[in-house]
Amino acid sequence: MHKLYDFIEARERLGTVIEKTKLIHSNVFSDETGNDVYIKPENLQKTGSFKLRGAYNRIAKLTEEEKLKGVIAASAGNHAQGVAFGAQKLGIKAIIVMPKHTPLIKVEATRKFGAEVILAGDVYDEAYTYARELQKKEGYTFIHPFDDEDVIEGQGTIALEVLEEVPDADIIMVPVGGGGLISGVASAAKLKNPQIKIIGVEPEGAASAIAALKSGHIVELEEANTIADGTAVKRIGDTTFEYIKKYVDDIVTVSDYELMEAFLLLVEKHKIVAENSGILSVAGLKKLNIKGKKIISILSGGNIDVLTISSMINKGLIARGRIFTFSVDLPDKPGQLVAVSKILSAQNANVIRLEHNQFKNLDRFHEVELQVTVETNGEEHIKKIIKNFKEKGYIIRRLNSQEIMGD
Repeated sequence: MHKLYDFIEARERLGTVIEKTKLIHSNVFSDETGNDVYIKPENLQKTGSFKLRGAYNRIAKLTEEEKLKGVIAASAGNHAQGVAFGAQKLGIKAIIVMPKHTPLIKVEATRKFGAEVILAGDVYDEAYTYARELQKKEGYTFIHPFDDEDVIEGQGTIALEVLEEVPDADIIMVPVGGGGLISGVASAAKLKNPQIKIIGVEPEGAASAIAALKSGHIVELEEANTIADGTAVKRIGDTTFEYIKKYVDDIVTVSDYELMEAFLLLVEKHKIVAENSGILSVAGLKKLNIKGKKIISILSGGNIDVLTISSMINKGLIARGRIFTFSVDLPDKPGQLVAVSKILSAQNANVIRLEHNQFKNLDRFHEVELQVTVETNGEEHIKKIIKNFKEKGYIIRRLNSQEIMGD
């Protein structure tokens, strides 16, 4: 376990290598939660995520002999770029082993920082095994993405920056995957201010830290199923679990739909684009049953591809009630589409999709099903539309988010 001066030294070590990301006050999330919310935008870090801090700190502390041999890591994401960037800055050879099917954009981004990329294995576990084999064979130093004291120390520098800007912060919200980020932030923050609360946020489909805390020991999940792929970890780290037990006050979970909603708010209101794992701490704000507190949400990364951005925006619109899809059974006679259009027009609902199906309801030969998707202004607008249809004698069925998102 670290002392406060360890984190202070790590901050000096990182020096000009990293961006000191300034806090952003969020009127939007403050109003929604009744708290005073700030965002720590690590998506603006030089490699697009916080991972650079821990990776560089670990590499910088190597012995001269270790530096001459080089470093190796297994990653398909942010850790790969952090290790590559850190090694390049220190003039050290870096080998990154990635699964064969890693998107080309991530491979090229890692190579851009001077690392040698080896594609091996169909999944991360196979890439990890191959990296460990190379480590033993060539004498490289393996840089673990989270379960390492020096990596944890580097991540903890975030807490020092946060408390320098807002020394009276009440709570820091932290995304949780393998646990490296929350271990560093929690220990550094508590050493600086023992009264501060640290709350982790995990995806519902990959809550390995909560599972370990409930069991009293580390457990491996059967699966990690979440859109927050950067935190889709089946097993919390051995070292990080000890830090979590000692320093973390609570861990909450959020659903994929809550992540989509938070993503939309960040893009629309703050003009901030972050990856799904990075926004866990923002999505988790709604899970706090408190008011009037100063809260810092760490936005841990922003490496997200354009297609995912488009998908997240569309699904976020649905989650926020900005897109409304419903079906209604109509008499099979002329004029019914016009009647529906008039109702929607009167409610200022813009039709963006319409499907007229004469054959779906085979047990009711005199009716057809109409499925409509419209743009709306939120849940209150949707309620007015439903009410207006009911007053006109139509019963409409709202199609739930899961159905639409599965299209």
